[in-house]
Amino acid sequence: MSAYRTVVVGTDGSDSSLRAVARAGALAGACGAALVVTCAYLPTEEDERELARARDVLRDEAYQVVGSSPAEDTVRRAGEAALAAGAGEVRTVAVVGSPVEALLDVVRREGADLLVVGNRGLAGIRGRLLGSVPADATRRSACDVLVVHTTG
Repeated sequence: MSAYRTVVVGTDGSDSSLRAVARAGALAGACGAALVVTCAYLPTEEDERELARARDVLRDEAYQVVGSSPAEDTVRRAGEAALAAGAGEVRTVAVVGSPVEALLDVVRREGADLLVVGNRGLAGIRGRLLGSVPADATRRSACDVLVVHTTG
């Protein structure tokens, strides 16, 4: 029996998160597990103050989290990277919401037994405003969490 049957990995399209996707793809392939590549986004009709805050904090990276079209492109590219890394079965999903809430929702819906995230937290003011995905996911997840060293 495989240690893991369903693995969920989060991505925002950054090089750092794609390293986590590659590691999750290799692990899922080795375990014979299904891999669900997930990207969270804020809908463009979301409360304008929240969008303005996200755009202000993220500046040039805001395109990665606002609107479903960039998120769909992000998970498609990440899914291809996961297959190239060795994953056998890959599903992709773009989910409305904050990164941690979206990941935990997908973990619950998919019955995942492993969540993979990169270690790149948002330091400084970005981290205080938006929170650290690795720390929050690790603290709140009901399944195992693998934090992949993706920086440095």
